[in-house]
Amino acid sequence: MFGKILIANRGEIALRIQRACREMNIKTVVVHSTADVDAKYVRLADESVCIGPASSTDSYLNIPAIISAAEVTDAEAIHPGYGFLSENADFAERVERSGFAFIGPRPDSIRIMGDKVSAKKAMIEAGVPVVPGSDGALPDDPDEIIRIAKQIGYPVIIKASGGGGGRGMRVVRTEASLINAVSMTRQEAQVAFGNPTVYMEKFLENPRHIEIQVLADNFHNAIYLGERDCSMQRRNQKVLEEAPAPGIPRKLVEKVGERCVEACKRIGYRGAGTFEFLYENEQFYFIEMNTRIQVEHPVTELITGVDLVREQIRVAYGERLNIKQRDIQLRGHAIECRINAEDPFTFVPSPGRVTAWHTPGGPGIRFDSHVYAGYYVPPYYDSMIGKLIAYGPDRDTAIARMKIALSEMVVSGIKTNIPLHRELMVDEKFRQGGASIHYLEERLQELQKQRTTHQDGI
Repeated sequence: MFGKILIANRGEIALRIQRACREMNIKTVVVHSTADVDAKYVRLADESVCIGPASSTDSYLNIPAIISAAEVTDAEAIHPGYGFLSENADFAERVERSGFAFIGPRPDSIRIMGDKVSAKKAMIEAGVPVVPGSDGALPDDPDEIIRIAKQIGYPVIIKASGGGGGRGMRVVRTEASLINAVSMTRQEAQVAFGNPTVYMEKFLENPRHIEIQVLADNFHNAIYLGERDCSMQRRNQKVLEEAPAPGIPRKLVEKVGERCVEACKRIGYRGAGTFEFLYENEQFYFIEMNTRIQVEHPVTELITGVDLVREQIRVAYGERLNIKQRDIQLRGHAIECRINAEDPFTFVPSPGRVTAWHTPGGPGIRFDSHVYAGYYVPPYYDSMIGKLIAYGPDRDTAIARMKIALSEMVVSGIKTNIPLHRELMVDEKFRQGGASIHYLEERLQELQKQRTTHQDGI
């Protein structure tokens, strides 16, 4: 096994990886910016290296600095976590070329799945169901674009091939606005991703967002570990996740899971990955694959008993999966609330000093966070400061435990979105299960109207 791993990330995922390494008796090197010098995972690491100033461009995205840190500390492998460079094929290639193991997929797999056009093609070949749309990139000919849209049927959505995280997409409902929408999306894609290629898909009106977690090794062994429902979103950003997805027949999940496994084998995938789908009218439609560990991986860990980060490390070392598909048994239910340093309803970031910090406990409660009383939440990075996960033998119990945990949690000095999560735990539509990706936006608009009316009445 590796003797030393460099963690090329920050926040809760840096601590999560560190914990897995310590459990496996692997020494850790943590890289950090000047803004993160006092972070818990930096203090707990065997070694730490400052790789630049607060700006992520000059630190966590600084490939030469990260490689140099690995060289001077004699690390054997690099774990990228999620975000930052985790899905950068050039980084993965540079890591391996420099003589280190990359704890993630092969660079060619990242490239295939990072380009949505090539990813869709690979999924079609593997028999994974996809959203009806254009066969690859849209042509330049306006008449041909109009013909494709008519064939698919309005509404359609124009997507940037290199997009992600909810960016680089535009919904088109009429032919009159189609060509302009394509042109604008191309321009935005060029600026944001350096790639003007766009494609077209049928726009589903009220889908759910369902994910399939996979693991694969270097020997063409692959398994899927059930599904997650990530439909509680705001502006295409996930707020809450749960596993398994309520109300979806197991037979459908098993069928699409088997197709995902087949796709992994076809492209020679290695490590942990997530296939993301839209689900509507008992049909799955592939949208993209995340070639990394997900923020929401703990809910899968709790219902399967599989430590996904540990398995990532084992596979990267060259070991075979020691888990067969028949070994994966889903037990109970898990819910994850993303705890962000932000206003709970306007979502304005709230960096600053944490003056009080009390985390919940009790049966079935897990809290992944790097924060402590006295910690300063920097303004330079994503606002997530922790993940509260509740597990129970069934969904109702998991919701009840999450409700209690949220009521126990105390954070002072900064604002958090805990009040929003408390609202969701008593929301009738959420409690029923099966809400679409649009529900939370609609519910937030209702809550805003209620607060405005209340304020006006005072």
